Amino acid sequence: MFRKREKVEIIRAEHSGFCFGVDRAIDMAFKEAEKNDRTGNLYTCGHLIHNEAVVKRLEDMGVSMISSLSEASEGDTVIVRSHGEPQEFYEEAEARGITLVDTTCVFVKKIHHLALKAHSEGIPVVVIGDKEHQEVKATNGWCGYEAVVIGDAEEAKEQADRLKGKKPMVVCQTTIKQELLREILSVFDEEGVEYDIHNTICNATRDRQESCAKLASEVDAMVVIGDNHSSNSRKLYEIAKKHNENSFFIENSSNKQLNRLTKYTKIGYIAGASTPEWIIKEVISHMSENVNKNMEQNPMMDFMDDIEKSLRLPKPGDVVDGKIDQVMDDAVIVNMGCKKDGILRSDEVTLEEGQTLADLFKVGDEVKAKVIKSDDGEGGIMLSTKRLVVVENYAELEEAMENKDIITVTLTRAVNGGVIAAYKEITGFIPMSQLSDRYVENADEFLGQTFDVRVIRVDTKRNRAVFSRKAILVDEKRKAVAEIWENLNVGDIVEGKVMRFTDYGAFVDIGGVDGLLHISEISWGKLKHPEEVLKIGDIINVKILSLNEEKGKISLGLKQTQPEPWTLVGEKYQVGDVLEGKVVQIKEYGAFVELEAGLDGLVHISEIANKRVENVFDELKVGETVNVKIMEIDPEKRRISLSIKATLPEEEAAPEEKETVADAVEDAVLDAKEAADEAVEAVKEKAKDVIDAVKEAVDDVKEDVKEAAEKVSDAVQAAKEEAEFEVEKAKEEE
Repeated sequence: MFRKREKVEIIRAEHSGFCFGVDRAIDMAFKEAEKNDRTGNLYTCGHLIHNEAVVKRLEDMGVSMISSLSEASEGDTVIVRSHGEPQEFYEEAEARGITLVDTTCVFVKKIHHLALKAHSEGIPVVVIGDKEHQEVKATNGWCGYEAVVIGDAEEAKEQADRLKGKKPMVVCQTTIKQELLREILSVFDEEGVEYDIHNTICNATRDRQESCAKLASEVDAMVVIGDNHSSNSRKLYEIAKKHNENSFFIENSSNKQLNRLTKYTKIGYIAGASTPEWIIKEVISHMSENVNKNMEQNPMMDFMDDIEKSLRLPKPGDVVDGKIDQVMDDAVIVNMGCKKDGILRSDEVTLEEGQTLADLFKVGDEVKAKVIKSDDGEGGIMLSTKRLVVVENYAELEEAMENKDIITVTLTRAVNGGVIAAYKEITGFIPMSQLSDRYVENADEFLGQTFDVRVIRVDTKRNRAVFSRKAILVDEKRKAVAEIWENLNVGDIVEGKVMRFTDYGAFVDIGGVDGLLHISEISWGKLKHPEEVLKIGDIINVKILSLNEEKGKISLGLKQTQPEPWTLVGEKYQVGDVLEGKVVQIKEYGAFVELEAGLDGLVHISEIANKRVENVFDELKVGETVNVKIMEIDPEKRRISLSIKATLPEEEAAPEEKETVADAVEDAVLDAKEAADEAVEAVKEKAKDVIDAVKEAVDDVKEDVKEAAEKVSDAVQAAKEEAEFEVEKAKEEE
């Protein structure tokens, strides 16, 4: 008599298998390997990821592995591994004419940027991780190989005295355990080491480790599938072992430890971030065969059904071919060549009025249908021919996404995080952040309208599509800007609106693009700030001084729309004219009086009063209005000599004092100071131009960073809105 055995349950951890970074690296590497237009050799520098099966597959595609760039030649292509490389690696490749395909994980790149910034600012860098791991070696290379690498609490204690008072920046190897980070930071706290922590452990790593611990504590045995060289896989095994002593590390389906799983009835499994799905499936399939071999009667077939359901049977969303086995009044039975039959009910078939299933189908006919449910409760797989139309529509969307084509949708209703948009027989989702190129708080104004959109994501298995109207609007704006550029020419005088100020000038909108009106180009006179002449919102005429479409820069001039004062001096001013002016600058040798913007004259100390003046500051003040007489005009040197003394009434005049030798020397010294001041002013003007150029460059960088941050923010917001929609959709489907 056979002993009935309890049904075996195999459970996959919630977070398992390829992470985003590894998936991206493999996808980029395979695409590069499939190219036919390459002239040089294709290499990976070291293991692309820590998985021998993936490395072997790349070798079969003609991708060789080298250990350093010295093994590559000019014209070759080298794939940068997902763990990253030091800064010098990129510099050497550029210098030697080697093309790089950079698959470095984006989260690892973030650590490189943090390390580089800290190092450039003189801040010590601490890396928590394995000093022999490629990711840690690469990070160290971005801070001059001066990072302090700490692998455990003991090393943290050894380095504590060295780090006290320096407040280092702390980053982590993306695949270390959270527990290790907590232990090392605890040591720093105890030893009084101040630090600036950036927890760069990858979210996927954290999620995977937490789900491993949770599942291991709930099952009879835990299986960790991964390559022995994979750091994150080994750490998962450590976590599993800590929570369940019946834990096994399996590299592939040939591992003999799989035979030891036959005595367990509840088995959990998890795969490392660098473990391909095909290896996971092979291991689970082999595991099921071993268990089945040791079962004592047919109830184990229930377990085999579970394996077949997860690995072999058609899944919801699949399109299958089959033959009609039986035609009934309300359903058709379809043989699909697997253990379960397909059931095509009448409500999932498009029937004309009065038409029956028997009118459409005959036994032996071939039929194509879509799987809508893997099990109807009685061992059948539910099929639909009606929904094939939807499949075709999704195929159109995939093609539109691939070709970046524009499609037309109608907005039907608002949902959490965005709106539902109808395209033919299917509906898609537009996140609120992708609805317009401006902030939208309420989507009601858009409902019922038809818009052109771009397809940004399609998931045919889950019947999901995501559209973006913002992408269209941004493209239209970009084209409009391009048209504006085509119609701009150096020397044109155009109308513009003052938008914002900086210390070095003002930005003016000239019909859709901004140009810089440098402070030196606003007025013929000297300004300390643009707001002395302009206000935000002013409409002004400006002249285009230069254009750089590649960098998107336009230089404008306002003073060029008005005559330069010196060109009119001969017409407006004559020697002997008495005028009113404003004192704008005082020197030891005299005072500069502004006759009009951009036109100053010098009142020498000897021409200030009818007496000997010892200190100009005692006689005049900046901003004071005075009467002056033009004594001399030198257009070549652009100098005007003025006199206040000559405007004074005769009765105030006093007998001139006889000039002594000392007085003559003093006058000569003052004249020398005047010449020196002119030279200094010229240098200051040059220096100011350089400083302004630097400020402008810094602002450009800030704008680039701001634009990048806005793009990231948009992506995060769209993902959040899409997640909210998915939750709502899931609730509706339940």
